[in-house]
Amino acid sequence: MNSFLLGTLKGLFSRLQAPIPTLRASSTSQPLDQVAGSLWNLGRLNHVAIAVPDLEKAAAFYKNILGAQVSEAVPLPEHGVSVVFVNLGNTKMELLHPLGRDSPIAGFLQKNKAGGMHHICIEVDNINAAVMDLKTKKIRSLSEEVKIGAHGKPVIFLHPKDCGGVLVELEQA
Repeated sequence: MNSFLLGTLKGLFSRLQAPIPTLRASSTSQPLDQVAGSLWNLGRLNHVAIAVPDLEKAAAFYKNILGAQVSEAVPLPEHGVSVVFVNLGNTKMELLHPLGRDSPIAGFLQKNKAGGMHHICIEVDNINAAVMDLKTKKIRSLSEEVKIGAHGKPVIFLHPKDCGGVLVELEQA
């Protein structure tokens, strides 16, 4: 090995062994999940929703291979989906499969044949205040008003183009 290459590798190796400086977050007067002057707050991640082309196969994977607690399929015709809930302890996953001709999941699966992440759901402590506040901030929603979601609680979906390419569901905590 030539001396130049050997010297370069030694230098790289010594930099990899150097301690990484610790960054400390500066404290602020308000929690990171609270917007100044806002009447609502973000809560925890409620679930990640995955669109799947084969609901039984996906449920079996999480139950039989990974050992998760998995619900029976729940048809939600008002939302155009069948859902299987996967309990992960600190959060949940929703496995979504199209139900009916007007299912929003059918279109997603046409573009993504193998399925994939459809949306994330974050809890809020006051969904009506959140909706009003986000409208003033020019964040669009996919519906004009809050609807009752799969968990029986008020929800609204925010437009992915306004949320960094992610479909975000807000759910009343």
